[in-house]
Amino acid sequence: MIHPFRIDVPDTTLEQIRTQVADYPWHEMPDDGGWAYGTHLGYMKELCAYWINEFDWRKQEAAINCFSHFIAPVQGIDLHFIQEKGDGPSPLPLIISHGWPGSIVEFLDIIQPLAHPQRFGGSVDDAFDVIVPSLPGFGFSGRPRRPMGPRKMADLFNRLMTDVLGYPNYLAQGGDWGGAISSWLGFEHAPACQAIHINILTMRHPDGPHGPEEEAWAAQFEHDQSLENGYRTQQATKPQTLSYAMMDSPVGVAAWIIEKFNSWSDTDGDNIESAHTKDSLLTNIMVYLVTKTFNTASWIYYGRREEGGRLLSTDNRRIEVPTAAALFPAELLAWPPRSYVERLYNITHWSEMPRGGHFAALEEPELLIDDIRAFARTLR
Repeated sequence: MIHPFRIDVPDTTLEQIRTQVADYPWHEMPDDGGWAYGTHLGYMKELCAYWINEFDWRKQEAAINCFSHFIAPVQGIDLHFIQEKGDGPSPLPLIISHGWPGSIVEFLDIIQPLAHPQRFGGSVDDAFDVIVPSLPGFGFSGRPRRPMGPRKMADLFNRLMTDVLGYPNYLAQGGDWGGAISSWLGFEHAPACQAIHINILTMRHPDGPHGPEEEAWAAQFEHDQSLENGYRTQQATKPQTLSYAMMDSPVGVAAWIIEKFNSWSDTDGDNIESAHTKDSLLTNIMVYLVTKTFNTASWIYYGRREEGGRLLSTDNRRIEVPTAAALFPAELLAWPPRSYVERLYNITHWSEMPRGGHFAALEEPELLIDDIRAFARTLR
């Protein structure tokens, strides 16, 4: 049932992408707009020049292939995942889920420290069996027949962990869509999912905010999202229309994704490379391109809308498994007051980070690793 997997992108695919980037018909944008109009034209030209002349996919591919990759069919979908078995007598199973516009690339620097802490100055008692899947429709996983939201993905991941990999219990972690998936794992798949660690708050309470502090957060949240909702609305309503342009344009895919990495990260002004390197940005983008999954990856927004949106429950039930919240200050989806969060989750661990944004594993891997370990010690 489980099959080993290795990434080996054909040379013809790489050459086609390189040619399309090199031949892109650059168009004019106002020079004084910076990132205000969207992805900065000057930076995109700089990134694409690097892409053509210096970026080495084979080097990045080899780094990804250093891990053990597998494919397993789960309810008719071939799920791709990395499995790094931890050291010591009792490593805790840990499934880490990415989101959009991310991929497994986000977690490459945290897998080894989580699985083998003693190699990085830590204790082997903190070791995990680390499972990192590609979401259905993303990257190297198979595509669902139609849009699928995070609630259904949680069901698939629970089956992966219990039925396929045979873990009786596990811990779930995630940001972005991974935070939603982890939430549904804790809500609907306990006690197999024994606890969750999230670095984003995606769920909502049916009663709405209570009191002045929560109401102020809700109003500010809506204000802050007013200029960020365009991509989300498009992908939740008409993802197929967008895909016709994106599937034929590596530069278009890169620009669509780069804008989010700039505006959602804890950058120094608009210097995206204060938080991310060109290599990490392009490696993540290339995962979408070489697998031709930009279209099916966007389906998760449509699927979430069909599943009921952000609402966790209509009867005021909350997630009762122990929950850790890691609050990174530059997170796009600003966290509500703890009082609101505790009506949704059984919060047993609350960490307000000194720095970092939406892509926590890429931006602040050591802070995230330390917080996951600290939370897991309360569960072992």
